Amino acid sequence: MPPKKQAVPDVTPRYADMFAALGAEPRLRIVRLLLAAHPEGMVVGELQAELEIAASTLSHHLDKLKNEGLVTVTRESNFLRYRANTESLRELLTFLYAECCTRNQAVEAEQVVRIGAK
Repeated sequence: MPPKKQAVPDVTPRYADMFAALGAEPRLRIVRLLLAAHPEGMVVGELQAELEIAASTLSHHLDKLKNEGLVTVTRESNFLRYRANTESLRELLTFLYAECCTRNQAVEAEQVVRIGAK
């Protein structure tokens, strides 16, 4: 008798939560800023100055992104430094790319990946 196939875990709920976290405009702005500052990241004060939002609101958004694994945080003395979690973002983009561009080719890969194109 052939070995029983092991079930592949469904990652869709995890990615849905990640997309939901990115679906709020302030959080998407935060991720864009952190990607632009990669790999150094930014301390909270820098993010707050750039985004011009209240500290409590920023904290809420950063917590949501951190909880979904989209950003990482490290303490540096009295400061918290946030960085985009590029591994999680790569994983999320790979999921989308596989669904739209490889499995059924709903979108041609060349339309998505244009290195150096404007």
